[in-house]
Amino acid sequence: MAHLKEVDMKLYFDLPEKEQDLVAGRLADEKILYCTPYDIDSDGKYTDGWMIITKSRVILIEDCEIKEEFVIKNGEDYNALSFVGSGLLEVVVNGEVRPLVNYSMSHVPRYVYMARILNDLRKNTIPKVKSTDTETKCPKCGRAYLRGTKVCTKCTNNVQVMKRLLQVAKPHWPLYATVILIFWIITAIQMIPPILNEHLVDDYLMPGVKNMKAILLLVVGLALCALMNTLLTIIRGIVTTKLGGLLSLDLKSMVFAKIQSLSLSYLDQWKPGDLMNRINADTNRIQSFIQDNGAKGVNQIIILVAVGIYLFFENWKLALFVFIPVPFVIFFVTKMRKMIGMRFRSQWKASDKVNSFLQDILSGIRVVKAFGQEKRGVENFRKLNREFADITIRNEKYWNTLFPIMNFILASGNFLVLYFGGKFILGNEMTIGELVKFTMYADYVYAPLSWLGFMPRWFNDAMIGAERIFQIIDEEPEIRDADRPVKHKIDGAIQFKNVSFGYKSYEPVLKNISIDVKKGEMIGLVGHSGAGKSTIINLLMRLYDVDEGEILIDGIDIRNISQADLRAQMGVVLQETFLFSGSIYENIIYAKPDATYEEVIRAAKIANAHDFIMKFPDGYDTKVGEKGVKLSGGERQRIAIARAIINDPKILILDEATASVDTETEQQIQEALGRLIKNRTTFAIAHRLSTLKNADRLMVIDDGRLAELGTHEELFRKKGIYHNLVMAQRKMSRMQGPVT
Repeated sequence: MAHLKEVDMKLYFDLPEKEQDLVAGRLADEKILYCTPYDIDSDGKYTDGWMIITKSRVILIEDCEIKEEFVIKNGEDYNALSFVGSGLLEVVVNGEVRPLVNYSMSHVPRYVYMARILNDLRKNTIPKVKSTDTETKCPKCGRAYLRGTKVCTKCTNNVQVMKRLLQVAKPHWPLYATVILIFWIITAIQMIPPILNEHLVDDYLMPGVKNMKAILLLVVGLALCALMNTLLTIIRGIVTTKLGGLLSLDLKSMVFAKIQSLSLSYLDQWKPGDLMNRINADTNRIQSFIQDNGAKGVNQIIILVAVGIYLFFENWKLALFVFIPVPFVIFFVTKMRKMIGMRFRSQWKASDKVNSFLQDILSGIRVVKAFGQEKRGVENFRKLNREFADITIRNEKYWNTLFPIMNFILASGNFLVLYFGGKFILGNEMTIGELVKFTMYADYVYAPLSWLGFMPRWFNDAMIGAERIFQIIDEEPEIRDADRPVKHKIDGAIQFKNVSFGYKSYEPVLKNISIDVKKGEMIGLVGHSGAGKSTIINLLMRLYDVDEGEILIDGIDIRNISQADLRAQMGVVLQETFLFSGSIYENIIYAKPDATYEEVIRAAKIANAHDFIMKFPDGYDTKVGEKGVKLSGGERQRIAIARAIINDPKILILDEATASVDTETEQQIQEALGRLIKNRTTFAIAHRLSTLKNADRLMVIDDGRLAELGTHEELFRKKGIYHNLVMAQRKMSRMQGPVT
């Protein structure tokens, strides 16, 4: 009894020891196939329950007591129902429905699988469990994952994230080596001025000593050190900027490429503004850290180590006073690291909301203005911005309170150095020049420590940005090519064999759909809104994979055909026509970038678009504007038809292609579609049933099932669902009356 690999939802949990002892005697030689918890009893109260499934039985345990033992074959049907806040697994026995298990919403997808498993076991078949549902909680700590990811904020390790970031940057190691070398040279140069100052004070700034040449040489030495430090800092800035830019480029390319490869079921969980933040804002944070704060951090650490070693060799007693505040600073920084991460996550979550709202409003600005909702938009934006501002203000208050305290703790070390250094001078254990040198080196210690105190903020900023990027990069597309995908030249025969599918496993949209479509046949999809018509098209394009059953093209399962090869031989015209900002020509060749000008014109003529295109002053070079806003709905639709035909597809998909145009434009589009469907296998959805009069057969979809199948005449005479839809549309047309 094997479980399919596609199942991501955990269906086998380890029983606690007490429950194991409880069922051990009852199982005999039977093996536990599935074991899942449930948390609501029959009275609606929370309980610690377990459902155990063997090949023949169901055993229910509540609060360490066996509540029920049920023979699977005694059930005639098992169903998992979902309600508001809870779910119910029920069984039909002798024609009567009885409850079996109650559970909270977190278990709803899991018990949908359990119902399928029980129905399969009842029929003595291997359980068919396949879905995209995944666990929503971290198995280590039990906390909820970040939305749409498998990332737990508590268990995330910044060191691991940093290692991954360095792995991405590995191709640029020569630049890293250059930066590190420059840092060591800068550190060596910075070690010289305190020594020169010591000689200046002790040897030449004493009463009776007049050696201006030596003083000049020492001053020139100090100036040269400053000049070399400045030049090397400029070079370092150039190199780190280049390094940060290249790393940002790599990350943006990786994230964008991953987003392109991810399945729609995953992308549907995200708003475009959120994804744009991942590509732009998060990568920019990392770039800023690499070329600015991260680079300075490396420099400060090198200085701190070099100076620390020198001070202990020079005067270990005084060096101890310099480093007294260090343990407090380290403890301080370590303790607040997690707090900073939590604060930044909440701040960026609020930022995502603002950016997503902006993207929605700016994309739909015509709708906003059409309904006069500008004021409402401003108020909503102000509300979201206020939430973001409040979080930012709280974070900055927290930051600006803690770090002055830390700087004061550091300054206390300087006070100790001055006091005990003065004492050593009075005791002739140290010269004034040595104390000057020592205090300068002490500043070299405190400046990096003070600066590194801010490092958790910058580091967390960059690491959370990297973590958010890796959330996307680590996602595996649900729709993947087979290990050895077939490159198949499509002929056009299509089969749906017992296809079932749901965007959520516990909400099936299609149920056991089967149909054989001949090459060149036109199939019309008919049904009420939400019946599952568009879902059939989505599955045929393999935007989603079926949960059960299979879709075959020319006898080959589409899951075995290369996705690129499959879609390259399909033409799609959607109801909501999307045109990219650019020229008409660029939009038409989108499906075939290497198309010739003659092919573009031919496609435009087939689509009845050539004539109106040539009326524009710039012809095919006419800019269509954002989403094609400069064209009418009918013009956009005909451009979309030309785009669909340019690659001579063998399968054509029409989703409400004439729903949003006037009668005259519809006639022109219908003429174009008439030419378009010749010798192509076509699936068409149409709101106006009259537009499907040329269909060879009609599929009537009702509540996800294939309710009726046949020609217009056959289905109309049947006086079923299709007949009622036609009569309802005719009645509506009479009520609307003639167009004046």
